[in-house]
Amino acid sequence: MNPVGKALWFIESHFAGELTLDDIANCGCVSRFHLARAFEAATGHSVMRYVRARRLSEAARRLASGAPDILAVALDAGYGSHEAFTRAFREQFGITPEALRARGHLDTIVIVEPIKMDETLLSHLEPPRFEDGKAFLVAGLSERYTSETSAAIPSQWQRFNDWFGKVPGQVGNVAYGVCYNADDAGNIDYLCGVEVSDFSALPAELSRLRIAAQRYAVFSHREHISTVRRTWNTIWNQWLPASGHIPADAPNFERYDEKFDPVSGMGGLEIWLPLKA
Repeated sequence: MNPVGKALWFIESHFAGELTLDDIANCGCVSRFHLARAFEAATGHSVMRYVRARRLSEAARRLASGAPDILAVALDAGYGSHEAFTRAFREQFGITPEALRARGHLDTIVIVEPIKMDETLLSHLEPPRFEDGKAFLVAGLSERYTSETSAAIPSQWQRFNDWFGKVPGQVGNVAYGVCYNADDAGNIDYLCGVEVSDFSALPAELSRLRIAAQRYAVFSHREHISTVRRTWNTIWNQWLPASGHIPADAPNFERYDEKFDPVSGMGGLEIWLPLKA
């Protein structure tokens, strides 16, 4: 079973008790950083947001069935007070616990059911090459995403295409999609950009990122860009656990050279995964 499959089993078996990202990662025999990236690649959710949603969904079931003591339900869901539980419940479902209990059914709220792990991986992942990447500077448009909002990344690229070839100090004609500043909640910064020689002439609306020298495993994705999540899923949940390598907590990126066609989404790209030395 891959790390995410183990994590899903562990969450479903233990979410009624204390549960941390470290606990879940230990079950999958990977680092918390590895699990956070693998889980998002496989499910489209962050680990701890999924845990929260599962706890609140089970609480909602109990309330709709008429649970008499809301504080007891809150405590069972991991909340230390009625107020904290009500805030989280309203944020998740748009309704208070009291109102749902009075209604007595779940028909108008979206319950988060247990995820059945999609085991669909690439039947053949080309072996990576290994590169000692140099330090370089990237400039472009950056946005902060959750696992649930990252589907908007293509529209970010659409906005950046107007800048491509016009960024002051641009080096070459290669574009980079860089993921960085990931946190335990599954949020990431994503930068669409190009390499630049320096930051001095950049306009204020462009973000800047320094990428340090780093050892990488470099994978080829040759299919349509819309299927790149499947390649990432295979890397995180099959190749990496079997490889003996440990991912570095550093920016990873997709590299789009002149062969990539942003209109058709074809032409392929490279995935650069940072590794610990």
